[in-house]
Amino acid sequence: MPKVAIRINPMDETLIITGTPQIYNRTTTARMIWTVCFWLVPAALWGVYLYGIGALKILLASIVTSLGIEGGIGLLKKESTLQDGSACLTGLLIGMLLPPTVPLFIPILAASFSMLVVKWSFGGLGKNWMNPALAGWAFVALSFPDQMRTWLFPAMVRGVDAVTSSTPLSLLKNKLFLEGVKGASPMEILAGAGFPRSLMDGTWTDWLNGKILEPLGILLPPGYIDLFFGFTPGAIGETSAFLLLVGTIALIGKGILPWEVPLSVFSVFGTLVFLFGGLPYGLGWGAGDVLFQFFTGGFLLGAFYMATDLVTSPLTRVGLLLYGAGIGGVTFLIRMYGGPGEGIGFAILFMNVFVPLLNRFLTPGRKG
Repeated sequence: MPKVAIRINPMDETLIITGTPQIYNRTTTARMIWTVCFWLVPAALWGVYLYGIGALKILLASIVTSLGIEGGIGLLKKESTLQDGSACLTGLLIGMLLPPTVPLFIPILAASFSMLVVKWSFGGLGKNWMNPALAGWAFVALSFPDQMRTWLFPAMVRGVDAVTSSTPLSLLKNKLFLEGVKGASPMEILAGAGFPRSLMDGTWTDWLNGKILEPLGILLPPGYIDLFFGFTPGAIGETSAFLLLVGTIALIGKGILPWEVPLSVFSVFGTLVFLFGGLPYGLGWGAGDVLFQFFTGGFLLGAFYMATDLVTSPLTRVGLLLYGAGIGGVTFLIRMYGGPGEGIGFAILFMNVFVPLLNRFLTPGRKG
């Protein structure tokens, strides 16, 4: 009889696994959640460094609101759940998803919606079918589009106007679909539009090309260093690919994040971008800029920290792979042909809807 790997969700009290052998794991739900928070903090603090004290106020407003609602509900139920860390994680993620320029009522409203409507209206941790942080972000993104589309250049690349209405990805889509710019790569289009770059980008790009890549016959175009370290407009916690990757490696190594979801998200999205991503630019088949798409639009934060949410992702290994593949495919469609530039957030929420079906058809039933 074929074996099916089942991921036991520690937050689902209704899931009972019987039979032997049994594996005992000392890792509690609270420890897992607090560990994720710990590895997200560097990326959040880096956003504060890049965008200033306003970013810190947004993060604190979101976290305090989430904790306050969680504590208030705990008082009503006479059962505190603050110690499990889920409210802190939700607030932290919401703050990291927001632009550093939004007024403080937006993180408060986003956190309130995620905690009251998405989490506790379904019964609390482990019972919600939609990612609370992403749902809160989507609520304010659709309700306040102007405020959610105003960004800030980091201090080291600021010119005369520090505020901008474009991230690299959104500027690229405007040039591509509104102005009809063709025949150039994403980085070439950004350079032609005068998109600012940091001094570090030029210095490190020249060093990497001269010392390492050029002898191998490879050249790194300018701009990728800024994307990798976050020296670009974007949400508070999404811009530093480096810090997000460090945290992800640690969490997957500890067995806290499932590797199946990021693997399938990256594989499907990267393959589609490589094969078809160059067509809108007039570059032909197999000419898509995979690296640019990975490092922009909050893709890493979504693929590693949102899509892997234990509560709203499938239980079986096959389910996780299909779930991630769906996220990668929908993200590609939204980025190439949809309105929102990012795509990953709405793709995850879309696939959350199918998780119960994946669990129903892929989780083996009782035998005998």
